[in-house]
Amino acid sequence: MKFEVMRDRLLEALNNVMKAVSSKTTVQILTGIKIEAKQEGIYLTGSDADITIQTFIPVEEDGEQIVQLTQTGSIVLQARFFNEIVRKLPTNDVMIEVKNNFQTDIRSGKSEFHLIGQDANDYPLLPQMEEDQSFTIPAELVKSIIRETVFAVSTSESRPVLTGVNWQIKDGELMCVATDSHRLARRSTKLENGPSEAYNAVIPGKSLNELNKILEDNSDPVEIVLTSQQILFKAGNVLFYSRLLEGNYPDTSRLIPSEHKTLVVVNGRALHQAIDRASLLAREDRNNVVRFTTQGQSAVEVSSNSPEIGKVEEQVLAEQIEGEELVISFSAKYMMDALKAIEGHDVQIQFTGVMRPFILKSAHDDAILQLILPVRTY
Repeated sequence: MKFEVMRDRLLEALNNVMKAVSSKTTVQILTGIKIEAKQEGIYLTGSDADITIQTFIPVEEDGEQIVQLTQTGSIVLQARFFNEIVRKLPTNDVMIEVKNNFQTDIRSGKSEFHLIGQDANDYPLLPQMEEDQSFTIPAELVKSIIRETVFAVSTSESRPVLTGVNWQIKDGELMCVATDSHRLARRSTKLENGPSEAYNAVIPGKSLNELNKILEDNSDPVEIVLTSQQILFKAGNVLFYSRLLEGNYPDTSRLIPSEHKTLVVVNGRALHQAIDRASLLAREDRNNVVRFTTQGQSAVEVSSNSPEIGKVEEQVLAEQIEGEELVISFSAKYMMDALKAIEGHDVQIQFTGVMRPFILKSAHDDAILQLILPVRTY
């Protein structure tokens, strides 16, 4: 194998595949990156068995030569070292050549590295995907869905299925739900070209976080291919595979109250900032709890009290308050996460009682719903 490639394009591809490489893997070859030189371009693959990412560098793009291929072939190189070497090479021209016994030369300017590679035939194959169940959505929308749900997944391995986000497709609608049993985040979206069959899968939160980073500057629509054990996201020259979590996701629709006793409409950004300030004194406390009190029909009070440090009270004007008066306590972090997901618009909060879950949604649409369990403070 022998080819020359532009360093900045190689680095960009490496940045993506490195997100799937774990130093903790017990499978030695997975600490490496598989490089394949083919007539059409260079393929790089990284995997930790749960996530597999493949990127492609074409020989030519928009009339510009990116790769000069002398000989096709493949090799697996130690990911950490290869990534560091490419990052620090002196010029934008990189020559990679594999000789006998997987000896690999990397040359750039007057700099020359010799790495010992591994046989690419020992590297696991990409998951086989039947493409009968697929649909396309804009990259921006995928990023929004991840941002509005993934923070609510559980970090505890005691119920592995809750460490993922449940994606359900039914009747042309995609419903994404995450919960750690103290809070819940739900995002629904209509699919214009969704699959005809219903689909239900749980995608690991870790996979979605990594995908979100890769979609950073990628404005191409994302094609999503579904199977019973894997999901594949295709974005531009990147393929992102993730295994799915096993087990049945709990039916969360029963948790969402259908009626309320108190309704508050308030500016989300103003409330977020007030809770952030109130939590300054609550942080010492293990639960980081703040108190929320309705005041007549025009304001709410956000307060927190720490016996050793002091207390804080702040009034936030409300657009609308109706129903019963209310004093309720909740985790400042959970509330700020939920408000951040709704993104600073006017927020409608529906309460059904002091110790009952309450829901937040945008005052303008129902696409995003957040649910939080209150905290008993007496």
